Amino acid sequence: MSGNEHLDDLLKVMVEQNASDLHLKAMRPPLFRRDGALEPLKSAPLKPEVIEKTLMRLLKKRHIKELEEKQSVDIGYSVPGVARFRANIFMQRGSYGAVFRAIPIEIPSLDDWGLPDVLLELTQLNQGLVLVTGPTGSGKSSTLAAIIRKVNETRKLHILTAEDPIEFLFRDELSAVTQREIGMDAPSFQQALRNAMRQDPDIIMVGEMRDLPTIETAITASETGHLVFSTLHTNSAAQSIDRILDSFPSAQQKQVRMQLSLTMQAILSLKLVQRINGGRVAAVEVCRNSPIVSKMIAENRIGEIEEEMAQSVAYYKMQTMNQSLTALVVNGAISREVAMAASPNQEELDLGLRKIYYAGGSEEGEDMDSQSDYSKIEELLEAKRLYTELQDKFRFEIESREARVKELTENKTELEAKLQQAFKQLDRLLKEKEQMAQEKDKVRELYEKKMQQMRKQFQERLNAGRK
Repeated sequence: MSGNEHLDDLLKVMVEQNASDLHLKAMRPPLFRRDGALEPLKSAPLKPEVIEKTLMRLLKKRHIKELEEKQSVDIGYSVPGVARFRANIFMQRGSYGAVFRAIPIEIPSLDDWGLPDVLLELTQLNQGLVLVTGPTGSGKSSTLAAIIRKVNETRKLHILTAEDPIEFLFRDELSAVTQREIGMDAPSFQQALRNAMRQDPDIIMVGEMRDLPTIETAITASETGHLVFSTLHTNSAAQSIDRILDSFPSAQQKQVRMQLSLTMQAILSLKLVQRINGGRVAAVEVCRNSPIVSKMIAENRIGEIEEEMAQSVAYYKMQTMNQSLTALVVNGAISREVAMAASPNQEELDLGLRKIYYAGGSEEGEDMDSQSDYSKIEELLEAKRLYTELQDKFRFEIESREARVKELTENKTELEAKLQQAFKQLDRLLKEKEQMAQEKDKVRELYEKKMQQMRKQFQERLNAGRK
């Protein structure tokens, strides 16, 4: 490798092959990271002096000074028409090495990343602290850039960033975006944040909360009516809160917990996992500052937050890492084996997957807008629960009505039998009445005949007496 031209060629090939990183190390060929794995190029090993000569051409005096003092320096580097790159140049075993991370020229959107819909709600916040966390290379910077892009496109605000180095380059749209690079535009994150308070910002984006002064200033900014976005190298919401608290002296931690309980709006924890069809996708843990979570932070019940997240999917759209991995498996984005390997609690994940497939809440491979959004799975499960409840209720009502119809039918049959018996009794009574009337007529006729005979006998006796 001789000169920047060869480096630019390597970076161009890196972008063409969809690699995320380029590693330059003495006595090794250049290495590309693709889909999470390092792959060496088929070329000669790089000599230490060639690497040093190439890298020194990229550095300004302030970078060289920092490299000499700290044996490591971060810089930004662009290849026109290809991409922008974030580079870390460092010393290892007495020689120079470097890692270049590709930053797309086109800022990704939230839709491009397929992230949960709840992230759109975060772009409408007016104040507080939002953290995007995860290990190196998990997509924190890209996710943060996608959120800032959405704000830039939809709100008339002043967005101020403090980055080391500047990665994504924003153009003003509805918002005005001011980007300051540490070392070039400001001496430190802390100083950049302090200056920002006098620059009329609505939103402040801090590239990384690296030290106590930066964390302290970011929390203060979020308390004073600003919306602050930043990143941390942590793996979960609980770990992020603990990391912030542990940065402060023990005497201050109670006060900081109270501040976080009031200002913390959300913590997003990312983890990139291997797709079934190639490439990688982000599993996303989402923690929001619901009243219960706020109380847990204030009362130092940090260990209970994950359970509350798992139970707050439907209303607050929170989700744990396991729930996000479950959604990715159910949607056919990743395999069960990949999910299990990435899971912080494999037994819980296995139980959750069995529960969903047993319940039939979704078919594996069903496509959704956001494959990592567990709230969609929860909606399907809730719909199935409601459907089952309605089926049971409908079945109960049908059975109740059928029993009532049977009861009424039996009553009708019984009443019809009684009515037939009554008709028969009435017929008998009518016949008896007719017979009695006939007998009465006969008795009257007989009586009249006897009376006529008695009158006749009486008249005959009366006539005989006169004679």
